[in-house]
Amino acid sequence: MYVAVKGGERAIEASWRLLDKSRRGDTQLAELSVAQIREQLRLAVARVMTEGSVYDEELAALAIKQAAGDLVEAIFLLRAYRTTLPRFGYTQPLDSEAMRVERRISATFKDVPGGQLLGATYDYTQRLLDFALLADAHASGNATGEPATVAPRDAVDATPEAMPRVVSLLNKEGLIEQERPTPEAAEPGDLTREPLAFPASRATRLQNLARGDEGFLLAMGYATQRGYAHSHPFAGEIRFGSVTLEMELDELGEAVEIGEIDITECQMINQFAGSGEVPPTFTQGYGLTFGHCERKAMAMALVDRALRAEELGETIASPTQDIEFMLSHSDSVEASGFVQHLKLPHYVDFQAELELVRRLRAQHVATSSSIDSASSSPDATETAPSQQEQAA
Repeated sequence: MYVAVKGGERAIEASWRLLDKSRRGDTQLAELSVAQIREQLRLAVARVMTEGSVYDEELAALAIKQAAGDLVEAIFLLRAYRTTLPRFGYTQPLDSEAMRVERRISATFKDVPGGQLLGATYDYTQRLLDFALLADAHASGNATGEPATVAPRDAVDATPEAMPRVVSLLNKEGLIEQERPTPEAAEPGDLTREPLAFPASRATRLQNLARGDEGFLLAMGYATQRGYAHSHPFAGEIRFGSVTLEMELDELGEAVEIGEIDITECQMINQFAGSGEVPPTFTQGYGLTFGHCERKAMAMALVDRALRAEELGETIASPTQDIEFMLSHSDSVEASGFVQHLKLPHYVDFQAELELVRRLRAQHVATSSSIDSASSSPDATETAPSQQEQAA
């Protein structure tokens, strides 16, 4: 139990003022606006929205600005704000196959229905610093110093028609597991309103992974590729684009469109040796995020497939396949809070540990002294048998 430390109000208030000053930086430079963060740091905004469980680009950008670029802190801020929001209801399940695709690639087939769309990506860049971005014209948008005009999202070329999934090619031959909702399936829980409990269904696991720390999932997904989950993945399909949200309104008795959101979806294809009841086939790992978060979606899909080991009758031989280990330690807010609580005062606890160590050391010294005095006494020397006598 922690007790509030009294008498430090002035110091804390001074710390707040220093934080504001540090966040603002050099006042001779123009302040970074929320709009600039939203439009120019879109990948950071997407991560904060995904792990913060709130789809709101402006609020995510505001959190990034307030946190001075610390994305874990920004995620914490957004989640804290989320708890103040009322819940009006639930939208209908997303139809990601009807996505207005802006980027879509597959590593399993060269020619896929609808073709490969490279889109905006760093995958094909040379990873060389572009020093031209240091120039004033680039930094301000143009040579006159006026802010750059941002093209509306509608002006970006996008494929209007829906693209069928790549896994449909395997579906035709029955080579991949079928994942379809069934009427008797239980309603998925809401991890944002209910605490995590075990055993956890796959729906709950996917919610947890979506909110999980990208770095943690990336490391664990990397571990599966290096042999710590006995699965060999193929990137079946990665797609990014806009999907329509629908919500059923009681007043109308039907579902209506309420807007669009950007999502990234990843389907990993994995080998499965089969069992007595199931022939050898391909299985899937799944990942879905807000905004453009390919790395997170891929890592999520890798870990999701690893966590299906028990369901598929595979041997659980690594932490990546341990559901309780993965779900309990993937959350960046909980992990950060538990680590950073070490900065809080622990004076009483440490003093107790200090006294204990001092007492144990005193006992150790006393015991060592008694043993040394006993071994050095004449009687002990005369009566103690030699090694040769013991051997005889």
